[in-house]
Amino acid sequence: MHMTRLFLSPPHLSGRERELVAEVFASNYIAPVGPMVERFEREFGARLGIPAALATGSGTAALHLALRWFGVGPGDTVVCSTLTFIASIAPAVQLGATPVFVDADEATWCMDADLLAEALKTRAAIGKLPKAVVAVDLYGQCCDYDRLLAACTPYNVPLIADAAESLGATYKGQAAGRPAAAAIYSFNGNKIVTTSGGGMLVSRDGAMVAKARFWATQARDPAPHYQHSEVGYNYRLSNVLAAIGCGQLEQLEQKVAAKRSIFEQYRNALDGLPGVTFMPEAEYGQSNRWLTVAQFDPAGTRARPEQVRLELEARNIEARPVWKPMHLQPVFRSAPVYGGAVAERIFDRGLCLPSGTAMSRADVERVAAIVRQCVGRKR
Repeated sequence: MHMTRLFLSPPHLSGRERELVAEVFASNYIAPVGPMVERFEREFGARLGIPAALATGSGTAALHLALRWFGVGPGDTVVCSTLTFIASIAPAVQLGATPVFVDADEATWCMDADLLAEALKTRAAIGKLPKAVVAVDLYGQCCDYDRLLAACTPYNVPLIADAAESLGATYKGQAAGRPAAAAIYSFNGNKIVTTSGGGMLVSRDGAMVAKARFWATQARDPAPHYQHSEVGYNYRLSNVLAAIGCGQLEQLEQKVAAKRSIFEQYRNALDGLPGVTFMPEAEYGQSNRWLTVAQFDPAGTRARPEQVRLELEARNIEARPVWKPMHLQPVFRSAPVYGGAVAERIFDRGLCLPSGTAMSRADVERVAAIVRQCVGRKR
């Protein structure tokens, strides 16, 4: 019998999105920027406790603007988490910089602060300090910002939080990304809050966000005619998409609760299976559990992540491997890397299970039953 497809993390419209989009259509403000964009920026910044926010066409665009603000250009280096998606480092490469990768911490899966300190010390000794560090909040879990900042501060290297996956998570009671010099967020279709596509740059430095806003609007000088003293980008978010974002943002707490509930349901359903564990949660905060990530230890089970993925796919269920570390990507084969074994092990053993906020308990059990079949009965 055909079963409805379960996607990994599909969009879930559950609030006033349609109503707010109708307001935009009624106003005929079908354009980049506009009142709804301003509202989205204002409400987003208020939730984070950071007043300066800029809505962009993507999280990647937001990171590009932050890196440009910090002066990244040809001949520079930028340090980044190796366990991430390529968008965390692609803007730095596009600006002409060389990436340097740092391994994950076994306890959090985010950037290892000790290895970052080692990397900065080593690179300072050879006169090649990076222009910035991009630390990725992985699968909804915040990095240990305080320890990363302690490593960066002696060298005056700014820390950028790639919080694309962690909106709604917390770090020592603060919103994800808040302690960093700048933070970027994604509203891609698979994120916990979506505008179909979009992003946000935030910072306590209002001058940074103001300059980024200027660049993002084609760097148009304040003149009645079209005048440009710099070259910018067409990076602003659509007023229509911002309306979706405002509706989604109103449901953030419920979405985080749903993600965390789904994780607990998986953990309860698969508890006791030999060799199966889940991504740990750091003691310093609360993850939004954007995706539930299971690990299949070959010492405890013969089931491999790819085998489980194929079994799920055969039953119309989408699952995906953990991010392939950047230092293993062919395009970055010559890039320096500090450590690497932890990220490689997580990649080798990890599988992201369906985690959409609209999933039912029956959906979770449907996935869990197939995982149990692959692994074998409980001990």
